[in-house]
Amino acid sequence: MISQRMQDAMNQQIQHETFSAYLYFSMAAYFHSKGLDGMAHWMKAQAQEEFGHALRFFNHINERGGRIELYALDQPDHEWNSPRDAFNAALKHEQFITGKINDLAKLADDENDRAAGIMLQWFIEEQVEEEDSVNKVLDLLNIAGEQGPGLLMADRELEQRVPGAILPPGETI
Repeated sequence: MISQRMQDAMNQQIQHETFSAYLYFSMAAYFHSKGLDGMAHWMKAQAQEEFGHALRFFNHINERGGRIELYALDQPDHEWNSPRDAFNAALKHEQFITGKINDLAKLADDENDRAAGIMLQWFIEEQVEEEDSVNKVLDLLNIAGEQGPGLLMADRELEQRVPGAILPPGETI
């Protein structure tokens, strides 16, 4: 059985993960409006991953006899000054999510909740990957520049991203 504190915190994390998807869909719409369909594709793939993260928390709460509560989402930003600005915002958001995952891991320790601790270890490793992924895009944009052929080449490179699985093998919606 999951504790009330852990259940409440994980329900809050479902909101954060779902908002992440919503934010990345907003960034995808921004990139489409600028004719940067490769960057839009990258963000849509990221949004799919974030829904998968929300589903992991959803399933964890449910499997442990908890009650899922879905909270309202704020409207995400929808305009950025440049592709680099949007990816910087994505990095800042991923750093925020990393902090929330770390808070959950501490709560799991405080609650002596081994099941949550094991599940959250995956998220700790995932957040390292998430931040690294955005940093690599920022590195690419720093090399490519904010306009012209370099930006178009970066856009085509980001179009090659293959969306990750929404859920790992064996997990279901």
